[in-house]
Amino acid sequence: MKNMGLATLWIVGAEPGQDDASARGLAYGAWDVLDGARRAPSLEDAVAGSGAVVGTSALDVERAWTPRRLAAEAHALAGGRALSLVFGPEATGLTAAERDLCHVLVRVPSHPAQPSLNLAQAVLLLAYELRLQFLADGAPPAVGEARASSGDVEQALGELRDGLLAIGYLDALNPEHILSELRGLVARARPTPREVVLLRGLARQVAWAGRIARERSGTG
Repeated sequence: MKNMGLATLWIVGAEPGQDDASARGLAYGAWDVLDGARRAPSLEDAVAGSGAVVGTSALDVERAWTPRRLAAEAHALAGGRALSLVFGPEATGLTAAERDLCHVLVRVPSHPAQPSLNLAQAVLLLAYELRLQFLADGAPPAVGEARASSGDVEQALGELRDGLLAIGYLDALNPEHILSELRGLVARARPTPREVVLLRGLARQVAWAGRIARERSGTG
């Protein structure tokens, strides 16, 4: 991270002090990054203030971006806020639920015989592409109103989930299948804080309509 100018590290789920001795041995010259690492109980907490969340996966995910495409579109994607790069454990990678929280997935086009990368290599590869783009662009272009944070968008999507369940649009046994597609749609729209407020109002109205319909039909 420090080689490529990145300094903000979040660690999700790990207990303070866990593996610190071995980590310090590997992080010579970058102890400031390690010592300044922030801890979060969940991925959702860690990325709440981000403008966009980018997950990394060795899976052959349809429409997954390359690191180079991510670097080219990173500024527009984040919309004036921080961009979060999410890496899972080497042995298992990100879970399906964690991938669902990501607005974009990135896959390194590695050889099929060995698609998984060492964690440090994957971090360096993505950070390198971002560094090259930063050096090529110089100062990032100005943006208009900053996009809503990931945390605000997730809150709106949670309320939308409740509303769509109330009217029977989502499958109660597997609501995340459609909700993950709606998350991608909202991410591409890059909503402002005001637009997220409108989405939350819409979601609450949909939930209210669902409750009224059930009460009138006697199924509520």
